[in-house]
Amino acid sequence: MAMSDPIADMLTRIRNAVRNKAKRVTVLNSKVNRGIAGVLQGEGYIEGFEVVEDGRQGLIHMRLRYGPRGEQVIQSIQRASRPGRRVYARVEELPRPVQGLGIVVVSTSRGVLSDRQCRQERVGGELLCTVA
Repeated sequence: MAMSDPIADMLTRIRNAVRNKAKRVTVLNSKVNRGIAGVLQGEGYIEGFEVVEDGRQGLIHMRLRYGPRGEQVIQSIQRASRPGRRVYARVEELPRPVQGLGIVVVSTSRGVLSDRQCRQERVGGELLCTVA
């Protein structure tokens, strides 16, 4: 069956894995999903990821990060823009989740970036998800 929103599927898999205290999670490979994984790694929410070819679309194996006593680094991860309702923002309008402690993942003309990178490069785009 075809999936209508692979980004929401990725976020749900991450949310469920964090809730179950899993060390790894596997998501489907796509350019946007690789971009989101790169932003999560760059901002310190995951330890790392690798792309594994399986003869079809491919998979992304992500290693999740937890605190020194096992506390969750990813408290919440929510989809902002959906296929039925796209959400766009200029660089001045980018939200600051949890007073700047969280991030917004943004799809821009320069690739998938965090809100901090968007402010540095002065570029806006489609708000993909919010991570806190």
